[in-house]
Amino acid sequence: MTDGNTPETTQVYRVYIKATPDAVWEAITQPEWTVRYGYAPLLEYELRAGGSFRARANEGMTALGCPEIISDGEVIEADPPRRLVQTWRMTMTPEMAAEAFTRLTYDIEAVRGGVTKLTVTHDVAGAPLWGTVLRGEAEAGGAGGGWAEILSGLKTLLETGEQLAFQSGPANL
Repeated sequence: MTDGNTPETTQVYRVYIKATPDAVWEAITQPEWTVRYGYAPLLEYELRAGGSFRARANEGMTALGCPEIISDGEVIEADPPRRLVQTWRMTMTPEMAAEAFTRLTYDIEAVRGGVTKLTVTHDVAGAPLWGTVLRGEAEAGGAGGGWAEILSGLKTLLETGEQLAFQSGPANL
């Protein structure tokens, strides 16, 4: 909740996916999955406290002039397949790279009937530019649909094996 003058800095997104917690964990952390949904970056994690995180641009992104590393950070906590906490910063433009590192948390919980609840909490304090993009407010400017688009793509991929048609994976660039 905000006072009307201060922008809200914590964003929480929740999605229920017909998949196991292990499958959700793999799709979040393994590059062979991450290139198939959302903005299709090739993610690299050292899944231990203090480990590095990097997202490499896919071929379509580099063709559009994106830098090789489009985001980076550090793993704070890795508890497969239940929880991943990391710092995160977008580096696609000098303005985004100048913003503070944010805190990104994935909580993964089996619920019932083969369904997993994924809660993504992103504290974007100190990163107002990227916070706007993640909420999807910059979609008209070509920045995409933020976390809503990413999580919709993840859910669709895990449940159907197919990419969302509008997503920017290698097959769609």
